[in-house]
Amino acid sequence: MEKLLSKMLKKPILILVILLIVSLAFFRVMTQNSRMETDLDKYMPQDHPAFVYSDKMEEVFDIKDGIIIAIENTDNIYHTGTLQKIKDITKALGKMDEIEKSDVTSLYTADNIIGTEEGMDVKAFYKRVPKTREKLSELQKNVRTNDMVFGRLVSEDETVSVIIAEIKDDVFTQEFYRKILDLTRSFEGPEKLYVAGSPIVEGTMAYLGPKDMKKMVPIVILVIIIVLLFVMKSIKNSIFTLLVVLFSVVWAFGLMAVFKIPIYAVTTMMPVMLIAIGVADGIHLYSHLDLFLQKNPNATRKEAVEDMLKGMWKPVVMTSVTTSVGFISLLTSEVLPIKYFGLFTAFGVTAAMLFSLLLIPAAILVFGFTKRKPVEENKNSNKTPFAYKFANGVIKHKTIILFLTIAVVAISLFGITKVWINSSFLEKFEKDSDIVLTDAFINEHFGGTSTLNVILEADENGMMKSPEVLKLMDEMQEKVDSKLQIVGNTFSLSDYLKRMNMVMHEDRKEFDTIPESTELNAQYLLLYEMSGDPDNLWKVVDYDYKTANITFQLKSDNSKAIKSTIAVVEEYRKDFEKLGISMNYAGSGYKSLIFTDLILEGQIKSLVMSFFIIIILLSLMFKNFWAGLIGSVPIFITAIIGFGVMGLLNIPLSTTTALISSIAIGIGIDYAVHFIERYRIYAKETGDKQKTVQETMHHSGRAIIFNAVVVIAGFLVLLFSVFPPNRSLGALVSLNMFTSFLGTVTIMFLLLYKTNLFFGKKDK
Repeated sequence: MEKLLSKMLKKPILILVILLIVSLAFFRVMTQNSRMETDLDKYMPQDHPAFVYSDKMEEVFDIKDGIIIAIENTDNIYHTGTLQKIKDITKALGKMDEIEKSDVTSLYTADNIIGTEEGMDVKAFYKRVPKTREKLSELQKNVRTNDMVFGRLVSEDETVSVIIAEIKDDVFTQEFYRKILDLTRSFEGPEKLYVAGSPIVEGTMAYLGPKDMKKMVPIVILVIIIVLLFVMKSIKNSIFTLLVVLFSVVWAFGLMAVFKIPIYAVTTMMPVMLIAIGVADGIHLYSHLDLFLQKNPNATRKEAVEDMLKGMWKPVVMTSVTTSVGFISLLTSEVLPIKYFGLFTAFGVTAAMLFSLLLIPAAILVFGFTKRKPVEENKNSNKTPFAYKFANGVIKHKTIILFLTIAVVAISLFGITKVWINSSFLEKFEKDSDIVLTDAFINEHFGGTSTLNVILEADENGMMKSPEVLKLMDEMQEKVDSKLQIVGNTFSLSDYLKRMNMVMHEDRKEFDTIPESTELNAQYLLLYEMSGDPDNLWKVVDYDYKTANITFQLKSDNSKAIKSTIAVVEEYRKDFEKLGISMNYAGSGYKSLIFTDLILEGQIKSLVMSFFIIIILLSLMFKNFWAGLIGSVPIFITAIIGFGVMGLLNIPLSTTTALISSIAIGIGIDYAVHFIERYRIYAKETGDKQKTVQETMHHSGRAIIFNAVVVIAGFLVLLFSVFPPNRSLGALVSLNMFTSFLGTVTIMFLLLYKTNLFFGKKDK
């Protein structure tokens, strides 16, 4: 490897030109082909059984994500102007290419099931906007007496009404998102309008994600430049180290664009991550160069580069390989954004290694290096270096360090028991952001903006007309509704039949029940099919009355809310099975729950696999199993502390924070590799253990500190992100880098010292 690099560097200018041309080519592809993906369905493996089933049921019952537009009149909505706006907005939505006219539901389009002398009829609440007080009062009365509308399309305080527009699959774009927002703004005043729903949350994410990335990248570059100048004390060294990381970012995103992989919410953090990680090799290379120049002030550029490559190519390659393994382990996840994040971050790390071993040496050969004072000219040369004192202090206070480590790990293990998973898109935003406040407003007045669909499937046609089945369905709905505050409304075939039964008995409340015979239920349903809009009916039951869909509206989209609802629903599974009916789940709410399970499963697989691979790689690299085991100790402790802090601070595991273990392993292992490699070299050169520990701390310990400072500073930039999970990730990774660094120079250092690794059985 060293000979190959030396051969390639015989033409350093050519190397620099080639790297620049290829990087510009990737940059062009990146700017032309990159696109943002926020559709939650696209985050999931399409061949997963739960998603396959859910998609099938969504097609059967025409379950689609809905845009919710709420119109508020603080007096009440029964004003001619307000009702006209409801009608106009409904019509405007129905004319959009992305929305089917029949998929827009509002007070203007809703069915009002009423009893007549001839039997039953289904009418609209209004076609022409009522203008007289009598007509407005009649409309108000009709709404109040219809439980299928009152509290669902009109709030119980009668100040808010909602329009729900279900959109087609794969049609949501930023242009459509802006069109919806422009439409609502055009109807503002004196009424106030609110826009919510999953597509709007996803659209806001797609809008803010790239903006956040554009804001973060300049800040992290500025921070890295300042820190590099501080630790390297050289403009030249800082510039070329920065070029290494910028090229690696361009190559990673350029390759994504080549393969048409979209940018997900989590991959917007890749630039920050690669910039923070990529500087490590440059820091170690220049740190080694500085120590060499202090001892050899008259060395030529060629001699300096040869010594740098001879001493550092192996640890640079080893750290890059181990870091890449940490990220590649994310391929075990079935969550596509995490899988792609791991793959392309690993590619970026590998690219940074290539640039570090080619661009930095080539730059030194072409532009020279910063002169350093020789050791003998340093006024403090007679003093004991701080690194020596630190190494001696760690050995002296080993018992205290050991007990403190055990205490911290014990507390962290307790914290891990409190870690929970959350795939909520809404909770990626600030609590006081418009999107969250709007969602809260609609949840306060209505059943909820999130849904869970419970699917009942019978063996025989017509089973959903059975009074026994319908009563059990109704009982389950009432139980969930009364037991859980998080559930706002429920809706199913039983609601239709209760309404039909009541209107056929002169709207008497005692008949707001399920009819007692299958035949009567069948007659009611036939009447509705003949007089109403059967498309509405097919949203709750299939044509053969064999499969039914019960919708639960939830006031939160987080995993705890969905799990608590499913827990109560599951109490009725055996009762339905006795009737020959199976129970399953569908819809975006259930898919997001499966999503969280996949996140947890992926994390466990990733952690286990990466630990084993790291131990094996280190053992092979150093040709010693104990070196592999000892080298993994700091990252093992770091992973425990990281998850422990999440549990203690109630930070959920999400698509974003799920990355901390891989980042901790990927970056943290660098410190261990550099330290062990330098320890092995000095052990071989000196044969003196005391001298080895002091020189290792002086050489690698110094570079590790610089590396940790730069990486921590880079990740702390995420604290300026508009997304709370990104800020949590920035703080957690910074903590992980600190614990990895501290664990390397204390616990791992003590293990190397006490086990006499590389010295044999006896202490020399």
